[in-house]
Amino acid sequence: MTPSKSEKQKMLDGELYNAGDPVLMADRARAAALQYRYNTTLHEPAKHFVQLQELLGSVGADSVIRPPFFVDYGYNIHLGRNVFLNFNCVLLDVTHITIGDRTQIGPSVQIYAADHPLDPELRKDDLENGRPVHIGANVWIGGGAIILPGVTIGDDAVIGAGSIVTRDVPAGAKAVGNPARIKG
Repeated sequence: MTPSKSEKQKMLDGELYNAGDPVLMADRARAAALQYRYNTTLHEPAKHFVQLQELLGSVGADSVIRPPFFVDYGYNIHLGRNVFLNFNCVLLDVTHITIGDRTQIGPSVQIYAADHPLDPELRKDDLENGRPVHIGANVWIGGGAIILPGVTIGDDAVIGAGSIVTRDVPAGAKAVGNPARIKG
């Protein structure tokens, strides 16, 4: 008989899971403590980089996140080399969020891998799920943009400030608006 999956494994696989699971609650508490330490450390780039390595799944050389920033778990976030996130970004990482080399992200950008069922009966059971977000290399995302679950943004794309990205954006494209639409 195949053992059933843990709630954590269901979460990582993008399946419905219960976020009230004690293991997941402990993981979120760990992330909260680490991000609190990061967010309250005075400007010390070397110390911040080490703290990011402890909190995130992987961090490429010369990547910078300006505090404060907020995550659910941290370990599902993977940054390439020379990635920059400005102040006040939120990354809800119930499953993978990958950000490619040299990507620049403006202030108050929100990236959601977390999702919830549309079926109200499933929501009543406190179930949620996630869909990975992939952001390519050399992407620029303007301040206040929101990237929704399951979106892929191709290399060299530009997302306009305040845009809400609900669908994939091809490499080299410029997307703006609510919902974001490809321009030019």
